[in-house]
Amino acid sequence: MILHIPHSQKYIPAEYLQYFHLSDSELDFELLKMTDHFTDELFECSQSNCSEIIFPVSRLLVDPERFVMDADEPMSARGMGCIYDKTHDQKPLKDCRAIRQLLIDRYYETHHNQFTDLVNHELKQVGHSLIIDCHSFPKYPLLYEMDQKSDRAEICIGTDDFHTPHNLADKVADGFDKAGFSTALNEPFTGAIVPIEHYGKTKAVNSIMIEIRRDLYMDEASGRKTENFDIVKRAIGGILESLAQTQK
Repeated sequence: MILHIPHSQKYIPAEYLQYFHLSDSELDFELLKMTDHFTDELFECSQSNCSEIIFPVSRLLVDPERFVMDADEPMSARGMGCIYDKTHDQKPLKDCRAIRQLLIDRYYETHHNQFTDLVNHELKQVGHSLIIDCHSFPKYPLLYEMDQKSDRAEICIGTDDFHTPHNLADKVADGFDKAGFSTALNEPFTGAIVPIEHYGKTKAVNSIMIEIRRDLYMDEASGRKTENFDIVKRAIGGILESLAQTQK
């Protein structure tokens, strides 16, 4: 089982800050809004057959969850392809046209090569692979989001028609239901990541996205953890441990 954690980091190397149009305080605010805070801590599994891959820089620099070609990526219409040029409220973010390919080569392609290697290793070792796509989302929709409904379940479970078996989605939803959390399927976000070489081709590669509503574990205004953090982490951990056991 692989924990894919793409949006937990706030780090932007100093050499790229010159391309951003935001002041320091504006950039901090954008990071507060757009980072999947603490998902690298919330999603942990102790099983020996569980590994993780964490994208090392902020999605504001490069987003590894978008298709690399803007023509293939619906969010590019909102300035949020794999290289963002718009903020969460659709204002100018940065201009990286001169170094777009450098960023893709250095971060996007490197990450996806490592991700693909992990999946291929599992396929070789045990004949199948399970990807958990680990995210969080704000209680209320940000302006860029496709789904603007304000009534959001506490847990969003994202699926792919080809790569997410129904019993996998049911198992995750049941786990969160039993832990006392409300769940929704593919609302407000849909899909689950799969390496492009296996996407729509390899049935032995399963994937599911788990999105945690941020107000459950943090103060969205300050970015600090709340007293409920450990409760939410334990609930997630229990589900991950159970899923990992089924993969042995």
